Amino acid sequence: MKIQIINGPNLNMLGRREPGIYGSSSFEDYLSGLRAKFPDIEIGYYQSNIEGELIDRMQQVGFGECDGIVLNAGAYTHTSVALQDCIRSLQTPVIEVHISNVHRREEFRHRSMISCACLGVICGFGLDSYRLAVEALKSH
Repeated sequence: MKIQIINGPNLNMLGRREPGIYGSSSFEDYLSGLRAKFPDIEIGYYQSNIEGELIDRMQQVGFGECDGIVLNAGAYTHTSVALQDCIRSLQTPVIEVHISNVHRREEFRHRSMISCACLGVICGFGLDSYRLAVEALKSH
């Protein structure tokens, strides 16, 4: 099984950005542990701060190259019809993840433009949200 994790804007700053919300671990540190936990799954990783590059990557892997996509679109979650359109066009299921519980944060974060196109949504469990998404895709 192959799963592609795609992180959006500012998620390259994990470990340095607002550690009270996002924790003190970098994603790369977390990813090595995630890969060790799922040795039978090939877990790819991609991060970009640019919306079009996120779309390009999903289009590259979303038609049979992988079995699932775990997407943390960051702030684009709340603004991007283009990401929603892309997700709808894919053959590969997408799970939306967030590190924080977006519903306990600012009002503008309560609305997702991409949830309606995703298989499911996981939020509020810190970096463990990614593990939960991988488990969901594994059993899907």
